[in-house]
Amino acid sequence: MQRLRELARLVEAVFGELEQTFSTYQVSSGLTCKPGCGACCNNPRIEATVLEMLPLALSLYDQGRAEHVYTELEQYSGFACYHFARTSLDGQSGSCSVYSQRPAICRMFGAAAVNGKHGKDRMSVCKVIKAERPKALQAALIDVLELPPPRMTDGKERVRQIDYALGRQDMPINQALKAALEKVLFQACYGTFESTGQVA
Repeated sequence: MQRLRELARLVEAVFGELEQTFSTYQVSSGLTCKPGCGACCNNPRIEATVLEMLPLALSLYDQGRAEHVYTELEQYSGFACYHFARTSLDGQSGSCSVYSQRPAICRMFGAAAVNGKHGKDRMSVCKVIKAERPKALQAALIDVLELPPPRMTDGKERVRQIDYALGRQDMPINQALKAALEKVLFQACYGTFESTGQVA
């Protein structure tokens, strides 16, 4: 379990740096998320890695909620991130109930550079931000050479480098959390046996 906790600490440190980089760009360009918007949270196809979900899985374990959440995720067939707390029936507004442990994609999404055709970067901006802030988007596209957006692939790679085995595969966010919880619960049950050869 100690190794998982160390990995989680390293991941959280990178999360802090990513949040600073991406939020600084989004604020300076005027391309910030609409307050209370849940458009991206309402999409269970948003992907993360087991490594990204490790801080959340450990937090749930420390709160004594890991097994409960794992069981719910096994049966969960919702069309949103499991931790999205809706404030509207259509799910277009709400908030993240685990904001401080959210994965890298949630910290970078909104306005950023992504890989485009022929290896050239292109600007990726959320549909809601495009609709809400068209003038800011136009200005950002004009200023893209002077104020280039941070690259999402660079952010993902920084996290992956911490532990390639746990960070190599992107999967739907709820599935990634379930896999991270499996890893934490397995270590909690069998970690002592593996290290000492006997059950504690």
